[in-house]
Amino acid sequence: MEWIKTLHISCVILSFSGFFLRGIWMLFDSAMLANKWVKIVPHIVDSVLLLSALSMVYMQSLSILQNDWLLVKIAALLVYILLGMIALKHGKTKKIRVIAWCSGLVVFLYIASVALNKSVEGFALWL
Repeated sequence: MEWIKTLHISCVILSFSGFFLRGIWMLFDSAMLANKWVKIVPHIVDSVLLLSALSMVYMQSLSILQNDWLLVKIAALLVYILLGMIALKHGKTKKIRVIAWCSGLVVFLYIASVALNKSVEGFALWL
């Protein structure tokens, strides 16, 4: 199972880095956002990320309903996806896209902190 965890963590880093970079490109109206690979690679990384997460949940026999931190991660993931869609595609103004992008980065970090702490308090535990 250790290799799945390593794969998962690697995908977390790649996913965050990709979202951060695409946000920078959005800020500067870079033509890089129009490249086909920029639209495809994040879906591959995020699919592997999700599959590795589901594999770990299955292998550890975790119940989503009995582990509130897992339920919160899923809810926060949905918020992150929505913010990402607004930031990189559907935001009507640059200001809305920037706010959604920054919010998405914070939500992503919250999800990671929940995973590390296995607590819904996430990074609040570190304060």
